Amino acid sequence: MTEETYTDAHLKEVLQRTRVIAVVGVSMNPVRPSYYVARYLGLKGFTVIPVNPGHAGEKLFGQTIRASLSEIKEPVDMVDIFRRSDHVPPIVDEALATFPDLRTIWMQIGVVNPEAAATARARGVDVIMNRCPKIEYQRLFGELRMGGFNTGVISSKL
Repeated sequence: MTEETYTDAHLKEVLQRTRVIAVVGVSMNPVRPSYYVARYLGLKGFTVIPVNPGHAGEKLFGQTIRASLSEIKEPVDMVDIFRRSDHVPPIVDEALATFPDLRTIWMQIGVVNPEAAATARARGVDVIMNRCPKIEYQRLFGELRMGGFNTGVISSKL
């Protein structure tokens, strides 16, 4: 696997232009990365639309979980994928068919699919693979501290 590189300026621009994120593979379990990444993005002001067929119809972060991307009727800027790499091509195909103004496909850490990336790029969509928007947001907007934790919040009960 060849590692792609992305400039900080590009990653920052993608995050700054994004308003609505569909998170495919989101979990209801608060210890799962897909849960806390989606929660974090929502707390940062992004509209997060959860997608998981196993929990369709349930509520998460004030949004109804959708079974698939095609159930989302509002425009989406970014599709964030928490699925195995071999599951990515049909997700990208559905995203491209559903959202004519889609700007970004983002594959989480460990998720890489060059063929699906090429398909999206051929349609003018930016693709980021093997990265986490939460980590990149924290790093690029000054929230990441020692050890990867935001140590700027100290409890007064210590």
